[in-house]
Amino acid sequence: MTKAAYFSRKMLLVVAFGFSSGLPLALVFGTLSLWLKDYHIAYRTIGAFSLLRLPYSFKWLWAPLVENTSVWGLKRLGKRRSWALFSQIGLFAGLAWISCLTPQCSVMQMAAAALCISFFSATQDIVLDAFRVELFRDNQEQEINGATMYVLGYRVGCVVSGAGAIGLAAVLTWNEVYFINALLLVVGMAAVLLADEPVAAEGDKQVSVPGKKEILQYAIVEPFRLFMSRPYWLAALMIVLSYRLSDAYFAPMAYPFYADIGFSKVEIAYISKLYGMAATIIGGIVGGYILARVGLVKGMLWFAVVQGITTALYVPLYYIGHDVWFLMFTISLENLSSGMATTAIIAFMSVLCDKGHTATQYALLSSLTGFSRDVLASTSGWFVDQTSWPAFFMFSAFLTVPGMLLCWYLHKKKPDYLIQA
Repeated sequence: MTKAAYFSRKMLLVVAFGFSSGLPLALVFGTLSLWLKDYHIAYRTIGAFSLLRLPYSFKWLWAPLVENTSVWGLKRLGKRRSWALFSQIGLFAGLAWISCLTPQCSVMQMAAAALCISFFSATQDIVLDAFRVELFRDNQEQEINGATMYVLGYRVGCVVSGAGAIGLAAVLTWNEVYFINALLLVVGMAAVLLADEPVAAEGDKQVSVPGKKEILQYAIVEPFRLFMSRPYWLAALMIVLSYRLSDAYFAPMAYPFYADIGFSKVEIAYISKLYGMAATIIGGIVGGYILARVGLVKGMLWFAVVQGITTALYVPLYYIGHDVWFLMFTISLENLSSGMATTAIIAFMSVLCDKGHTATQYALLSSLTGFSRDVLASTSGWFVDQTSWPAFFMFSAFLTVPGMLLCWYLHKKKPDYLIQA
């Protein structure tokens, strides 16, 4: 792929899709954790807030609706564009709502607002994931490159709502910070309005909207039946389930950890924004380059090993304490490996999808990562309370082992549908 192709209209739209998808995540996870900690909310409560992201894990329930219908009142935009815009309007409403609340007086209302944000964010992910896959349906190499650019935008969105939001919180109130992030959704809205509605390719299976008696058959049985027709499908499914567990377990406690060992909001934001953003962008691009050269599954194996090593680096950071240079080093390497791993798993799930069930099947696959992430991550605060930060980071690093072993197994078996990837 030429350099010019990375700046094509299609690729720039994918970057904007990724930004819009990544923006809400930190606002109901890492950034929200630090907001709660500022008001001395207990670690176990902060960890339990991860459960509010469960809509990401169950989005397959309404994915068939998104797959086959348009939003009333927005039908002229088409199926994909109408649902994308509808979900972004809902996201704006949720972020505007939470920007009016404070943990001290409204913890339960904040939980409700975060749940609302999660629901509309999950709905947006359903449609934007399908949109992205359909843009590159005829070219598997471009599908991987498209995943790389999507991750680039996604990571920028995460950094803006993570490090960027924390930096703003040093000079503005949390309420103002959240409202500013709500306004940034205009990037995704503009991309949706500028994009062309995907046209079904010849040979794509057209499925009518399921009735009440057929919804479970269509939403669960049929996509999984198609998926299970692939050789070594169980190993592929377990990779989807386990590949990002380490990062997911660590993420909700990252900012509370930095604050615990003495770093200020300005330091956290400055280091995460300058070094973390650069590392994630480089990681996503380097990850796509490596995958194109060594193959998808082999690259995933390498990235899993690197991810475990970089997570373990937080143990010496705990003992060193408030050392800005070592924090820069640790965050940079961790974000580099995270960017590579995220590119890999998105490309992997894209390759696994049957193009006739793009929205539903991708939602099912990504829901598996979300379920394991959110349920397991909800125990992270409890684990810290019961043990220690070093034990917590070592356990987080250990969670990369299942993904490593499964990637090694699938690499050895070399199923046909992954040979070209």
